[in-house]
Amino acid sequence: TFLTFQDWLRSLRFTGGDGKSEMDNLKTLLPSLPTSFSLSSLSLSPSSIIGLGALASLTTYWLVTRPRPTQPPCDLQAQSIPVQGDQSCRRSALLTDDNLLEFYYEDTKTVYDMFQRGLQIAGNGPCLGFRNPGEPYQWISYTEVAERAQVLGSGLLAKGCKPNPQQFVGIFAQNRPEWVIAELACYTFSMALVPLYDTLGLEAMVHILNLAEISMVICDKEDKAESLLKHKEKGVTPALSCLVLFNPFSAALLERGRKCGVEILQLSQIMVRNIPPKPQDLAVVCFTSGTTAHLNPLVLYCIVHSFSLLQVSMFCHGARVGFYQGDISLLMDDIKTLKPTFFPVVPRLLNRIYDKIVGSVTSPLRRALLHYAVRRKQAELSSGVVRNNSVWDRLIFNKIQASLGGNLRFILTASAPISPTVLSFLRATLGCLIFEGYGQTECTAGCTFSMPGDWSAGHVGAPLPCAMVKLTDIPDMNYYAKNGEGEICIRGHSVFRGYLKDEERTGETLDADGWLHTGDVGQWLPNGTLRIVDRKKHIFKLSQGEYIAPEKIENVYTRCVPVLQVFVHGDSLQSYLIGVVVPDPEVFVDWAKERGIVGSYEELCQNPDVKKAVLEDMTAVGKEAGLKSFEQVKDLYLHPDMFSVSNGLLTPTLKSRRVDLRRVFSEQIARMYRKSSV
Repeated sequence: TFLTFQDWLRSLRFTGGDGKSEMDNLKTLLPSLPTSFSLSSLSLSPSSIIGLGALASLTTYWLVTRPRPTQPPCDLQAQSIPVQGDQSCRRSALLTDDNLLEFYYEDTKTVYDMFQRGLQIAGNGPCLGFRNPGEPYQWISYTEVAERAQVLGSGLLAKGCKPNPQQFVGIFAQNRPEWVIAELACYTFSMALVPLYDTLGLEAMVHILNLAEISMVICDKEDKAESLLKHKEKGVTPALSCLVLFNPFSAALLERGRKCGVEILQLSQIMVRNIPPKPQDLAVVCFTSGTTAHLNPLVLYCIVHSFSLLQVSMFCHGARVGFYQGDISLLMDDIKTLKPTFFPVVPRLLNRIYDKIVGSVTSPLRRALLHYAVRRKQAELSSGVVRNNSVWDRLIFNKIQASLGGNLRFILTASAPISPTVLSFLRATLGCLIFEGYGQTECTAGCTFSMPGDWSAGHVGAPLPCAMVKLTDIPDMNYYAKNGEGEICIRGHSVFRGYLKDEERTGETLDADGWLHTGDVGQWLPNGTLRIVDRKKHIFKLSQGEYIAPEKIENVYTRCVPVLQVFVHGDSLQSYLIGVVVPDPEVFVDWAKERGIVGSYEELCQNPDVKKAVLEDMTAVGKEAGLKSFEQVKDLYLHPDMFSVSNGLLTPTLKSRRVDLRRVFSEQIARMYRKSSV
């Protein structure tokens, strides 16, 4: 589907927006003259004639060079169309009927096909870029990438891997060129890829390796190989038999692997026939979330409607893709050096750019000038004009644009919602197209996308041509489809096949009619775009894209001595968690007294030193339980009254009513986030 978006970009052409020619527009500037008018009837001095000529020249120049609005590919007031008259179920206005887009190119139906198309276009042109500290980017050509993938895939077969979609190959590495080459090696021989991540945790990693029966894992560094060997030595991952490393490794690691029956190879050792996949073949098994209780082993088709396979969509058109050095602190330097034209990004990074711009302006005069310039650019945006060559760009925004390389043409933000304030501000200051998308891994990531020409904020666009989106009732939360609100459900060619070896969870997520139930709550806006308003499920993302399972964290924190009840809250526009804690009245006073703080239960709840001590205790217990840094609350509010069924904060089965808790403590939540941002 991203290819459809690229087709939209080709249609972005500038017009006056009113269908008139430049000469027609010029005529509108001239006063109405009688039909008998002639130049000979005027008596003008030479200087007046010269002045009029200069004015006419300037007027003509302005008309020819004035900024024009982007031509949208559809009516922006009707960006989606009801399906069979059902206002709750809608499809893209870019389609001519209710038949969804399946393939953009008939000869390009798999990820393998997409890269092969890019290879035909680019040949020896640059494909994958990398850099060493302080050096320019180095590039590997399409031809070389294809050759390396072929050789690596042959090596995997030589080590016992089977050339079919039931062969799962693990990859445990940071994003780098070798990651893509390993991915393409699997696709070349119809094998399925299983990405592994540090943030999954020990228990989850073991679960994945065993569920997928993974025998071969490709790693980047020795420390990752060591963590996998620990599982093998404990006897909890019996299928693991071979590790392939990108980086050099020690003789000690080799010996350690030999002792537990794991062969360890350098990448060059395995790089020593071609069975390309079919469209219905399995391509990737993605495990999302951070606990085995909520692991989602997603089975994705080998098809091209992928929002998450955005990189491969770039390959399909022969584009080059640059990787960062692996150090997040050097990311901005990498961006400045790479000078990208297209920049897919999570909202958290855009928030950092926004904070840095606003924080760097200290004097009242400069701040006033910045805000005035932003308002002038936003006024152009409201009329559909996006540019980086205005007087405000030259005077104020050019340094900001240069910090991102100076060549940006458009940015894609996804993974979590972005604040409308930040989005509008950056559209003005960066002077490039910024689009927002929405979806899930279960629908190959993308199902809605903001429309070219619509530069409003506060929504995630209209359905993509590959998907239908409908809203269904959620009576418990008072959301009803008849009111244009409800759970977001998705159906189309991009929806996943199901969860690996888990028919029960698949049945809970995919209904009998093929609708994917996302757990997100949406609202249709009058112009046919979708707004995300709530969550039905108790799993959410922070602004940097990390999944949070709050109930797991709450169960850990209740182990703290002073904590009786806790409500963990996260906002997808924020990068950290906060909490509401009800201290245990039976032990709280004595617990505080042991720390030299005396007072009644109610007084202690209002004491900042007590709050600090409780937060430190919770952090220590969380760390001991293995919580990641992003899973720890960074601030909390001590509440003196218990959550109960009678006050509407617990269900009859004593589960937290999260919607009601969020509503009751909305003021405290807002205050904590506001205080932390100052």
